[in-house]
Amino acid sequence: MNTKSSLYRKERLYGYLFITPPILGLLIFVLFPFLYSLYGSFTDWDGLGQMNFIGLANFKDLLTDDLFYKAMFNTFYLMLGIPIGLLLALLLAMGLNRKIPGTTTFRVIYYIPVISSLAAVSIMWNWAYNGDYGLVNQFLALFGIEGPNWLANKDTVKPALIIMTVWKGLGYTMLLYLAALQSVSRTYYEAAELDGANGFQIFRNITWPMVKPVTFFLVVTNIIGGSQIFTEMNIMTPTGGPEYSSASIVFYIWQKAFSNLQMGYASAMAMILGVFIFVITLVQFKLNERSAYDGD
Repeated sequence: MNTKSSLYRKERLYGYLFITPPILGLLIFVLFPFLYSLYGSFTDWDGLGQMNFIGLANFKDLLTDDLFYKAMFNTFYLMLGIPIGLLLALLLAMGLNRKIPGTTTFRVIYYIPVISSLAAVSIMWNWAYNGDYGLVNQFLALFGIEGPNWLANKDTVKPALIIMTVWKGLGYTMLLYLAALQSVSRTYYEAAELDGANGFQIFRNITWPMVKPVTFFLVVTNIIGGSQIFTEMNIMTPTGGPEYSSASIVFYIWQKAFSNLQMGYASAMAMILGVFIFVITLVQFKLNERSAYDGD
């Protein structure tokens, strides 16, 4: 009995040792910064000096901050790339799921942007969108089209960023869809073909329900990632674009915190962003529960 008790205590000690690093990491790098930022949102703080408690003043100022609303609108606008990217990736995955020569090569080609540095990709697209010698306008010139200065025009800067972000994440999304498609048993398709189902009916009743869990995962993660988009516009439009038309909410938070040294005000915006991400994620989970598909 004593031997078993001693062995149990030893195993429990080892268990605690294994879970201690991630718990410490969570406390130090997640929970403490969150609580510190939460308190900072109620203060007038420049990030270096003393925190002066001012209550809800920062949140009241947000209600009349036109740039805050503009940055939020820009962030929502850029999220239009999410359904576009999902649709293109699903079509690509369905094409590459066929037994045709060269599919492995194309999978590698489409995935290269995913593993490329985001900063390097942003610099490359910044050059490609140049109004004078950019590759995009040179391509359009072949068809007699005079392209705009994409990143210096308030009407084209957001579509330009959407194209770039869709291109960057297409390979990752396509790979997940491809894995989902390859996990679907061929017997479903064979039975549908024997029953005389056409291609659209097969997609609607077999393919789409089977890939819905992957779609749910991608929608949630893309919304979270899209809400925090920053690097692209910081490199491609470092001033926030013409008439602040490309600034995301995270870009505005960064600008207030580190350029204007309004850390308390930036913390208040970060709290609003955190609540938004939490609510959107919760809604997605609720919608997924209602439309859950049981493959059995």
